[in-house]
Amino acid sequence: MTISRPEPHEVVHDAAGHVFELQVEGVRALLEYRLRDGVMVITHTGVPEAIGGRGIAGVLTTAALEHARGNGLKVEPACSYAAAFMQRHGEYADLLG
Repeated sequence: MTISRPEPHEVVHDAAGHVFELQVEGVRALLEYRLRDGVMVITHTGVPEAIGGRGIAGVLTTAALEHARGNGLKVEPACSYAAAFMQRHGEYADLLG
């Protein structure tokens, strides 16, 4: 069985709603955040079970972190997934604020 992984360019950023989202097989996965004094606080990463196990949370988190970097924001990973992701991926350590 082949498992397809979503491509990062499929992530949609809804800046007004403070969410990054990705549709896979008609199912919506998301990463929610809020902005506070130049800090992106990642509050929730949600991938429904139906599309779990495909690296989707990582794709969403990478998109959010790259957005933060590109916009001069620091990141506070208030969500346990985002915190663990940032610990595993030292290339984002400079974003911790």
